[in-house]
Amino acid sequence: MNPSTDVERIGVLTGGGDCPGLNAAIRAVVKPAIYEHDIEVIGIEDGYNGLVQDKMTPLGWDDVSGILAQGGTILGASNKANPFKYYPPDNETKKATDMSEQCVKNFEDAGLDALVCIGGDGTLTIANKLQDLGIPVVGIPKTIDNDVVETDVTFGFGTAVQIVANAVDRIHTTAQSHQRVMVIETMGRYTGWLALNGGMAGGGDIILIPEIEYSIENVCNAIRERHQMGRRFSIVVVAEGVKTPSGEFVERGHVEDSYDQRRLGGISKYLADEIEERTGDETRATILGHVQRGGTPIARDRLLATLLGHEALNAAADGNFGTMAALRGTKTETVSLDKVAGRQRRVDPSGDLVETARAVATYLGD
Repeated sequence: MNPSTDVERIGVLTGGGDCPGLNAAIRAVVKPAIYEHDIEVIGIEDGYNGLVQDKMTPLGWDDVSGILAQGGTILGASNKANPFKYYPPDNETKKATDMSEQCVKNFEDAGLDALVCIGGDGTLTIANKLQDLGIPVVGIPKTIDNDVVETDVTFGFGTAVQIVANAVDRIHTTAQSHQRVMVIETMGRYTGWLALNGGMAGGGDIILIPEIEYSIENVCNAIRERHQMGRRFSIVVVAEGVKTPSGEFVERGHVEDSYDQRRLGGISKYLADEIEERTGDETRATILGHVQRGGTPIARDRLLATLLGHEALNAAADGNFGTMAALRGTKTETVSLDKVAGRQRRVDPSGDLVETARAVATYLGD
């Protein structure tokens, strides 16, 4: 394909869970497409679900004006629509069907020359498989979990960290007033980026993440030690992907038709019960949940989404397919989707962030 002459119409979708900055990224694809490249943009509704069901709508300048600061996504999102293992809404047998070839057909019938997929590791893994089927793809990394490899950071993460830090600030005063142990559970799936960054920014006393093995007794000893120092309360920040000492995830259910079927949630309640029983201290659990994904993106996420969106659009216009826009240091560039698909970026237990947490007397449970 000759990019200078053949890329005339591209599709854009937002897959997986929503996060702050998605609309900024859509805007950053559409406006340069029109202004710099004279490329038509088609919005695909509800993630890959729209590609399977042929739900598409043109996106013009007016459609993306004024959406920079809006949370959510004007296109809709879905973390259930995996074209390679698709569960139709009216499928009473609950059997998955491979609808990837239908995606290729709908892509071709719509006259699209490229597809920009905005999403996390699941969305980008699917994008890479669609690339292998012949759909020219460019990815944009987003997720509050910050677990996409080959980029320094994903947009949405900064806003979520701020929300966690604010929550820790607010719970701090209640914990101090009532001399309680407060356990705050963050999202983050199987990585500890959100809990560690948000917990450190909020001054959490104990932070538990999946990448560092902990013991309940170590956590309780840290609380007792704080009491001996005259600190009559403690804040414990825990990532939802932290396992119980027996090595099990705490789950709130399974969603069969989702790319990641496991729904984590509840480790904070487990820990609160254990801490109260072992220390005798009144202990409460708070699950922050979806408040971490919603609302207005902070300025940094708006800017990052704009930079990555523009980088992805340029890659599509240049015919640089099978790639993902990434932030490396202060510069945006493209990386191969092959290096991203099926991988997950995790906290380095011996990295600077963990080392700094220990240096400021944050207990990590080990």
